[in-house]
Amino acid sequence: PRRFQSKQKTETTAVGARVAVRRGAVLPARCYSHGTQESDEEFDARWVTYFNKPDIDAWELRKGMNTLVGYDLVPEAKISDAALRACRRLNDFATAVCILEVVKDKAGPHKEIYPYVIQELRPTLNELGISTPEELDLDKA
Repeated sequence: PRRFQSKQKTETTAVGARVAVRRGAVLPARCYSHGTQESDEEFDARWVTYFNKPDIDAWELRKGMNTLVGYDLVPEAKISDAALRACRRLNDFATAVCILEVVKDKAGPHKEIYPYVIQELRPTLNELGISTPEELDLDKA
């Protein structure tokens, strides 16, 4: 019977006159990030560009929002603005309201953040005809 070869990395160490090989050794250099740190402005610009794609589809919109939810932050109003405009291009009112619910949820116990974001988004909400969860009484459900 043919034996399967392991594809694990091996580490070789010299011990006196003997050579020892350990299978599955983890190289510490692989644990470190070598990329550059993205500034807040670059992060915001990247997401605004993502949501401003003219050919964005519903899956990409939801994928982007799910990725944003995974970060430990409340999306800036300009990111939410771009996402809401993408919802409007797709005629997806439900996702637009969900985006506002996500912003409220991500604000957590900091009660001053959500009203500020809504204040910043108010012109866009009015322009696009999007109601907030509070205006739809979804906060009472």
